[in-house]
Amino acid sequence: MTPTHLPGRPAIPTLPAVLDAFNSAPVDEVHKLLLDCMRSHRWADRVSAHRPYPDVASLLAASDEAAYDLSPGDLTEALAAEALPTLPDGAYSAAHMAMSAAHAAYESKFGHAFVICLDGIPPTEALDHVLEGIRSRLTNDPEDERVVAAEELRRLARERLGALLRGAGL
Repeated sequence: MTPTHLPGRPAIPTLPAVLDAFNSAPVDEVHKLLLDCMRSHRWADRVSAHRPYPDVASLLAASDEAAYDLSPGDLTEALAAEALPTLPDGAYSAAHMAMSAAHAAYESKFGHAFVICLDGIPPTEALDHVLEGIRSRLTNDPEDERVVAAEELRRLARERLGALLRGAGL
């Protein structure tokens, strides 16, 4: 488990070393890091309680399983902490207005922030993807939208946990 080192840059631990650090860190530190991925205490408790993980795939599978098992109250807790996705740099003011209006309509109908995972979406397409997502999901009934929002939260947590494992925060 040698650190990766590029000339002129500090050494970065390899992924197994980061996973080892995650597995061996005190539970309160891991819990705080996990809450940055999804603001559900139950989810963070479940993911941290099943350490050590033999590999990243096992950790991500545990994250998914814990997300699928969120109660309605847990989901409400996690959704309450989410914010509107940030617009890419250079987005024009009309885009900000369109995003704000669409988000306000969404929050009014469903009572929580709009969440969407933009993993794999090029930054140049993010705004269109978010606006299209809000518009299409506004047609959902509240029960169906809760299922969609829960899946988006699961995907966001997975993306954020992957970023965390790549070295952010550890």
